[in-house]
Amino acid sequence: MRGWWRELAGLVLPVDCAGCGAVRVLLCPDCGDALSGAGAGPVRPSPRPEGLPVVHAAAAYEGGVRAALLAHKERGALPLAGALGGALAAAVLAGCGEPGAGVGAGMGELVLVPVPSTRRQVRARGHDPSRRIALAAAGRLRRAGVPARVAPVLRLRRAVADQAGLGARQRRENLDGALAVCRGGARLTAGARLVLVDDLITTGATLAEAARALRTAGPARGAAAVAGVAAAVVAAPAGAFGPVRSGTRTDQKSCE
Repeated sequence: MRGWWRELAGLVLPVDCAGCGAVRVLLCPDCGDALSGAGAGPVRPSPRPEGLPVVHAAAAYEGGVRAALLAHKERGALPLAGALGGALAAAVLAGCGEPGAGVGAGMGELVLVPVPSTRRQVRARGHDPSRRIALAAAGRLRRAGVPARVAPVLRLRRAVADQAGLGARQRRENLDGALAVCRGGARLTAGARLVLVDDLITTGATLAEAARALRTAGPARGAAAVAGVAAAVVAAPAGAFGPVRSGTRTDQKSCE
């Protein structure tokens, strides 16, 4: 069955590894290992935007990881969602029990809240990458015995400029107040452990704005929800990985 799926994927994808170009395989063993989540750990962009929750990433945004994320997001390599979702699930699990992360054993269901793409981006790409990866991650978590579901409750309340090429301050200004929780969203997430999820963190401005929107949604949320929001991403700049923690590999070289 696995070989059949790879042959079918070859009809709609380049037959080379999305990460490094190795022939006749969706992801070669080395690129698969890079997305295994073995190096998952806390990340902290510098400067750290106000309101950014604790963020965990599965891998450094370089080499095959970067190539695979771009292939999925920009070139519609949809079968990669499984591997990327597995990496995201590893990042979510790495955050469970971390002090201040807002997730931990015995605290109820995990709700993954994907950062929304603009309608223009979804039309251009033909899919919503963050939501697709989030769904794959939730499935991986459930198979591991962790109750998890996806709640795409965030929406853009106004137009925003393309973030590409913007610096940290410009990104914060571009996104300030841009996200909101859709009607009924607070009810869908009430009492759950909220984990904001995205494919990538750079400056942290998007996740900080998304966290603000969740924290201020509805009369029952407010300041009490601050500790209940965490974040997880597939990849982050290698230099953003935080200090060594038990079981966490942080010996990656900086790429920025």
